[in-house]
Amino acid sequence: MRLSPRFTPRFTLFQRTILWLFLNQLFLVALFWLIPLPSWFSRLPHTQRYDANQRMESVATLLADELKDKTSVERDAILQRYSRAYRVSFSVYDNDTQARLAGATETLPEAAVRELQTPPETRPIFSLTTYHPMRYWAGARILVFNQDRFTRATLFASSDQASGNGLFFDPWGWLLTIGLLNVISILFWLPFAMHNTRFVAQMTRVTEHIADEHFDARVNESRSDELGRLGKAINHLATRLAGFVKGQKRFLGDIAHELNSPLGRLQFALSVIEDNATDEQLPDIAEAREEVELMSKLVSELLIYAQAGLKTSTVELETVQLHALAQQVIAREASGAQVTLALDESLTAHAHPELLARALGNLIRNAVRYAGAAGPITLAGAAQGDHITLSLRDCGAGVPEAALSKLFDPFYRLETDRARATGGTGLGLAIVKTCIETCQGRVFARNRQPHGLEIVITLPAIAIEQVVSSR
Repeated sequence: MRLSPRFTPRFTLFQRTILWLFLNQLFLVALFWLIPLPSWFSRLPHTQRYDANQRMESVATLLADELKDKTSVERDAILQRYSRAYRVSFSVYDNDTQARLAGATETLPEAAVRELQTPPETRPIFSLTTYHPMRYWAGARILVFNQDRFTRATLFASSDQASGNGLFFDPWGWLLTIGLLNVISILFWLPFAMHNTRFVAQMTRVTEHIADEHFDARVNESRSDELGRLGKAINHLATRLAGFVKGQKRFLGDIAHELNSPLGRLQFALSVIEDNATDEQLPDIAEAREEVELMSKLVSELLIYAQAGLKTSTVELETVQLHALAQQVIAREASGAQVTLALDESLTAHAHPELLARALGNLIRNAVRYAGAAGPITLAGAAQGDHITLSLRDCGAGVPEAALSKLFDPFYRLETDRARATGGTGLGLAIVKTCIETCQGRVFARNRQPHGLEIVITLPAIAIEQVVSSR
């Protein structure tokens, strides 16, 4: 199914990204050309060649001065000292004869020999790279006093590293430049990225609320790009889902209401038949009555579920004394089971008393039915900031972990003892969830260790707005 666009964005997200990239480059150019540069700018890449030539020329001048009036052995010692200091290999060769005058004994590659044959004034300082093995070379023209005369020579410095350990090339300038550009670019892109990620995070929160059936959650629709369109689509989806769910509950309520009358007539008819039945017919009539009562119970719970859901936007919440309410519910639903109440008498919550009592009643009834014989049942509660937490804990077998998230779904029943044979309709916990959410709270289940089930309810301690804020 192809969706037609509802609006044309003023700037697409791709166009905004490209525009921001262009502004980033423009900002960097302006920064380096218009702002006074710091003192360490001499270490930046565009000055590297000048600095390398200057360093090589300085070393050549120092060496030429030290090599004057020295013997061959002394010259070798001087070059070895320089080699250790600069961590490169120094050697001096005669330009005319290509003979080694001092320094490391190594065979010059053809490229270096050609440099010896090049007129000094053409390339006073040079660099080259040779292969097999790979080495990096730099050279400078010097005069060496040899055999009572000055000889034109070339000072070679070679290394297996491109930087020559800082003599040919200082990598810190590049690293400093790259680091500076990265920091500036990150700071420049940070507002753009945060603006987008905040909006994505907002959409994530809203979709999570929608997944939890809070269909009143909304995304800010101020954006005009693809993300803004997605936000509008999420809002439209929430509105549609709210309509569907409300219509479904109204439909279920209407059906349940319409079924009450024929079920009542059917029960009356069974009573009349039972009065005139023979002893052989009574077991069949009793079985039919049991099925009708089960159907009547299902219809009643279906009606309660639908009505609770439809009251969400109209119910008025008030301050409820939880201890007194819980005592009434336990007295009505516990049926002699061991239920311990651990609530402070002053603890209050902002809720609807009838809906909260119905939710607690369903939970206690379930706990007594399925775990009453396994040990004590405890209803506890405490204030936590602006919320009240109630927990109902039993000592039963618990439920499979995979079923915890489905317990509050309508008509969901476990395949074990919590099945139809026990009289359950699969709507009890769904009614609990609807009642608690109508009271602006939430409910979830978790297993206890080593065994048992705990149902946790959170309710507002003070009055809050029912609209989910999405900023």
